[in-house]
Amino acid sequence: MFILAFLPVVIASYKHTKQEYCSIYAVATNCRPPPDAFLHIPARDLASDEAKTGILEDAFSALAVLQNEYYQIGRNTWPSAIDWTAAVTETVVSGMLSTLTKSIDLIVPGITPSIREAQENLISSVYDQVVGYHFAQDIVAIRDQAFDDILWVVLGWVEAVNFARSHDGIRFPEAEHSPNASFPTDVHAALALLPWRGHLWIPSFQSRAKSFWLLGAQGWDTALCHGGMVWNPRLEPYKNAITNELYISASISMYQYMNNGSVVDKDPLHLQAAIEGYKWLVNSNMMNREGLYADGFHIGRRKHGGVECNIRDEMVYTYNQGVLLTGQRGLWDVTGSPSYLEDGHNLIQAVIKATGWSLKTNRPIDSVDASAKLPKWRGLGRGGVLEEKCDSSGTCSQDGQTFKGIYFHHLTAFCRPLDEDKLNDGDYVDVNGFTRVKAAHKSACQAYLGWIKHNALAALTSRDSRGRFGMWWESALFGNIHVSRASDGIDHDAANATDYRKDGTPNNDLWGRDSRWLPGSRKRAQDKQVTPEDYKKLDMLDLTEKPMRKPKPHPNDPNDRGRGRTVETQVGGVAVLRAYWDISQSLSS
Repeated sequence: MFILAFLPVVIASYKHTKQEYCSIYAVATNCRPPPDAFLHIPARDLASDEAKTGILEDAFSALAVLQNEYYQIGRNTWPSAIDWTAAVTETVVSGMLSTLTKSIDLIVPGITPSIREAQENLISSVYDQVVGYHFAQDIVAIRDQAFDDILWVVLGWVEAVNFARSHDGIRFPEAEHSPNASFPTDVHAALALLPWRGHLWIPSFQSRAKSFWLLGAQGWDTALCHGGMVWNPRLEPYKNAITNELYISASISMYQYMNNGSVVDKDPLHLQAAIEGYKWLVNSNMMNREGLYADGFHIGRRKHGGVECNIRDEMVYTYNQGVLLTGQRGLWDVTGSPSYLEDGHNLIQAVIKATGWSLKTNRPIDSVDASAKLPKWRGLGRGGVLEEKCDSSGTCSQDGQTFKGIYFHHLTAFCRPLDEDKLNDGDYVDVNGFTRVKAAHKSACQAYLGWIKHNALAALTSRDSRGRFGMWWESALFGNIHVSRASDGIDHDAANATDYRKDGTPNNDLWGRDSRWLPGSRKRAQDKQVTPEDYKKLDMLDLTEKPMRKPKPHPNDPNDRGRGRTVETQVGGVAVLRAYWDISQSLSS
């Protein structure tokens, strides 16, 4: 392993197969002018795809069910989650809080002091649970886990910091927003200037994020494959997409958001790490012919001195296409290079195509009929809905049940409008170039809205009578038929595609014979995955806690098979509804 301090300082953009776009922060030399389109399809009326306030209400309902059903007050956590899925849950909850603080007036206008107080009480009550989780998070255990597990923690507390700043700025605009603000000794000044109480947790969240970024960065290795992050130090070296995407997104997020409001506080090491990590990933040949990220690379002939990443595992998961979007958006924000945005839009469009959705016609490629057989599997879904390979057969692990929610969380981050107010305060800004890129970004994200709506509405149909989301969102679209792995239309025996997120790593020379990783595992490769049968083993009987109601399977509901409805599937419901609402709102303004 190599310490990041030894990385060369890289502020230039990455190597690419075609000439890069000119940065809006630099005078154009040997580069293409900023683009005026990221998607070339005829313009159409998108009014029918815009989200109504009912979607925001559904998103809040999903959040409420998440916290009511799965969060235990006495434990300050979601006890049926495992360490990394709990970190993702906190991330999505914090993101949803940011949406609520910006949009709750559209449901219940805060026209009176009492309504404003009720809004504040609602949002702060959920935030208090996030703060509680900060203390309950098992940081000792996570430190001994794989590097991807460690980096999920970073993204979670960055999201919490962003919410706290946003809420403080919106609800307490006249306050002093420094996290180090002290109590004014004059009571009148204190009432006027003290920031929102939740703002005071920002330094603690920042400290957690910083310490785990430093731990995660130890996975950067230049001895093999000329760079890249190692996934799990207890197995044979494997450099996978998710760990490298997390490293990129966590690094640029640290650079953007972990300061105290001053450019001077930004650590160039974080920017350096993000750019170097991105440069390695895009030149690693990890993307397949469909424009999707395969899972990762093994090092062939390592026992004979081999150092190259030359055995690619072709397994494709939804979250491998999502986490990078936050990094690409952050790198654009900081460097002004449209090439990062173009890469992100290309990846989104590849995902949409792989679900069987046509952006040109704004509808599924195949017929979706409840009385017909399953539509053709298109790579990441069918009938225009995002899907893991394990969804339709009800065989997803705890890991797999988390993936789609992760995708939509990061899609939301990527499709935020480009903001003139957040341009770098440098000596030069290509205003015309920025205007072109801004319009191109908005137009492309608008084109995705029909697909996002289709997924959100499908997810809503998977809810049971208690408002809990299922894993296979489109099951109702296909008549709630029950299919197995043998009849789901997916090639589960494709060459060089190891579904280790469902089945665990094979015990062989390629993955490692001394240790084996299993889904949901913690340190020492022990399987700690929580199944519905494990619920009764959890000590839920504390007087400070509400007993968790054990799921009652319904014989005709495909989403009651396997692990059934869980905290992870509920997170997916929150994330996709939030994506539909937020992206629709941002594009209509």
